[in-house]
Amino acid sequence: MPKTTKSNTQLVVSGLLNENPIFRLALSMCPAVGLTTTVMNGLLLGVAVLFVQVFSSCTISLIRNHIHPRIRIPTYTLTIATWVTVIDLLLAAFVPVAYKAMGIFVRLIVAFAIITMRLEVFACKNDLVPSFWDGVGMGLGFLFGMTLLGGVREILGMGSFLGYDLLGFRPLLFFVLPAAGFFTVGFMMAIFNYVETVYNRRKKERMA
Repeated sequence: MPKTTKSNTQLVVSGLLNENPIFRLALSMCPAVGLTTTVMNGLLLGVAVLFVQVFSSCTISLIRNHIHPRIRIPTYTLTIATWVTVIDLLLAAFVPVAYKAMGIFVRLIVAFAIITMRLEVFACKNDLVPSFWDGVGMGLGFLFGMTLLGGVREILGMGSFLGYDLLGFRPLLFFVLPAAGFFTVGFMMAIFNYVETVYNRRKKERMA
């Protein structure tokens, strides 16, 4: 992949919409399905991934000319693990209750496919500034997806939002179960595909 020709804004928008890690690329499905039972869980893990994605992308971009092709994947893993350790310690120190709720998922960020993929296809081939904005876009896309899933499942499953009771009862307890994660993700993917189809059709009609 050659150096990007996209602007900084396009890189961010692409990560949020066109290449959304969850709803478009279907990457890192394990946390999307298993952890998004509340808005807070999705938000905190999304922020952690945003932090790791941005700093890992910047690090790899800075040292890309010194990475031997044969050890690039171990280098990516070591870089990601370093930043995961930093965010792991920060979360444990400042938000211990939420950190306990997220459990092992924070440490599993090392194995999230979305981060390794962006280092391989973008950061190792582009300069610092575009790599930073690509990391921001992909991280925000993941954060958006996790928070949206958490919001939908918390409202429908527990009748609350951010822990505040909205409905006074639990309308569909099914939505807090792991199986509902797959259903919710699939539904959101369908919405994304539909919106993109409508947008592309209208764009062609305007150009005709």
